[in-house]
Amino acid sequence: MFPGIDAGEFIRILRGGLVFDLSAAVYINMLFILLQLIPFDIRYNRFYQKISMWIFFITNGFALAVNNADYVYYRFVFKRATADVFGTFANEENLVKMFFRFLIDYWPAALTCIFLWGLMVWLYKLLRPVRPSVSNRIIYHAINILAIPVVLALVVGAARGGFKHSTRPITISNAARYVESPRDVAIVLNTPFSLIRTYGKKSIVKYDFFDKEKLDSLYNPHYRPLSGKPQKNDNVVIIILESFAREYIGALNPELENGNYKGYTPFLDSLIKEGLTFTVSLGNGKKSIDAMPSILASLPSLETPYIISHYANNEINGLPSLLKRKGYYSAFFHGAPNGSMGFDSFARIAGFDDYFGLDQYPDKNDFDGMWGVWDEPFFMFFADKLKDFREPFLASVFSVSSHHPFKVPEKYTGKFKKGPAPICEVVGYTDYALRKFFDRIKTEDWYSNTLFVITADHTNESVHEEFQNSYGSFCIPLVFFSPAGNIKGLEDKIAQQIDIMPTILNYLNYDEEFIAFGNDLFDNSSESFAFNTNGSTYHLYMNDHLMEMVDNKPVGLYNYITDKYLNNNLVDAEQELAALMEEKLKAVIQSYNSRLVDNEMIVRNRDLNKLF
Repeated sequence: MFPGIDAGEFIRILRGGLVFDLSAAVYINMLFILLQLIPFDIRYNRFYQKISMWIFFITNGFALAVNNADYVYYRFVFKRATADVFGTFANEENLVKMFFRFLIDYWPAALTCIFLWGLMVWLYKLLRPVRPSVSNRIIYHAINILAIPVVLALVVGAARGGFKHSTRPITISNAARYVESPRDVAIVLNTPFSLIRTYGKKSIVKYDFFDKEKLDSLYNPHYRPLSGKPQKNDNVVIIILESFAREYIGALNPELENGNYKGYTPFLDSLIKEGLTFTVSLGNGKKSIDAMPSILASLPSLETPYIISHYANNEINGLPSLLKRKGYYSAFFHGAPNGSMGFDSFARIAGFDDYFGLDQYPDKNDFDGMWGVWDEPFFMFFADKLKDFREPFLASVFSVSSHHPFKVPEKYTGKFKKGPAPICEVVGYTDYALRKFFDRIKTEDWYSNTLFVITADHTNESVHEEFQNSYGSFCIPLVFFSPAGNIKGLEDKIAQQIDIMPTILNYLNYDEEFIAFGNDLFDNSSESFAFNTNGSTYHLYMNDHLMEMVDNKPVGLYNYITDKYLNNNLVDAEQELAALMEEKLKAVIQSYNSRLVDNEMIVRNRDLNKLF
């Protein structure tokens, strides 16, 4: 089921498997560990230990059972079972009969489970807790108490998957870090971990609002090439700026503060005048983990971030994997410790050839002490690496400095303009780092043959009231810049992060089919709209209006152009527009959910067969 894995990769898979096994083991045995850790002699009571033993047998016995069941279940779903598996069988009336039938039909898995149960019991009974004979009671109790924080620290580190400050608790998508192909992540993962990490997270519901013909007429993420033009081999550089809200950029807010607003990004202001940007540009989420799939694979995060959803290991067509077919080399850069935010895992899933993080950065003295390498030196590192890449290439860098605790390097204290929010100063620093980056690369031969895309992962602290609602709080910059000067101006369009991939592919005259949930911003014949969610509230931005929908029903409709504070709800007054937007948003939800659940995020051969 997992062909083509060589010995070196298999060893790396086993190493990754230990990380996830340790995490699952401490989650499963949390109560047992706590019972053995309390610093009282009751731990050595026979009845106390008998209760502990049965807790150990029941919890670990169940974990072994579900892992064995997945030996069989995997063959049908091609992924580890997640918490939604319980919903799959929830309405079956003959579960008991099915259970015994499965035991008979798949007896090798059942026998393996019984063998492991027996081995667990035998090994457990080899160990008997015995109170140490220590004459000094003070030393005895001191050691017991001091052991508590040590053990708890080890438990927390194992559960999280590491001890680094930047390490988030690992989730199923992090397994991709240890494999070459996303199909192999099931070997790294274990089923108890997969169930634990997806339990309580909202599973995707497949809706049938429209039949297929109607659905495709309203919204179809299946792109087919039409131009027939020869492929362009321009390099592509995508710069993702941490927390760069549109609000901080003077060039994108000419009317703010009665036309007197300057912002905090003088270099980006100058670059925007030479590039192409849009009257409305929006993020598809509120977290960094929302941004990577949106920008690099045209995958939104509706309600649940894609990276931590049940479907994080679906097959996808990321921008790097698509361009690799056309001879592109690709690399992703993030100055944080490798593993931070799970970016290295998603970079691998998306198809990047190489990943450059703190581990690959040569001078650890440039670490900011919190998140990663300061933006200025890391952007210089990025620039120097680009010089050595073979063309054509796709490269992306994700900045880190414009983040809490909002500090700039000591040598730049007082250099950048401060503002009403602490982030304003560090935005100025990152803008300065961006200027230095362009100064470094603009004399390179490859520079004139490169498309630059500059955007943000999400917004941050807001100062102005118009940026503190369901429209303004998602406003980010999105700029396309070509040194050749062939794309320039301000387009009266709604742009979003998931539009980046299909727009780049169109710019390069990409000639193969692909799945992308965004719009091609260079196609003037297509509709202009964007969507995102905030918790369980869906937003659709279209025709100068924002519609809010909860439980598949419109609850708000606002004209964000004339009503910038969103005070006037038009859902009853503009019923025709509300109905039109409701239809569009339901088509988006149906298409996205269905493709996610059915693992239809790439163009498969059976899709192509339908054309003939």
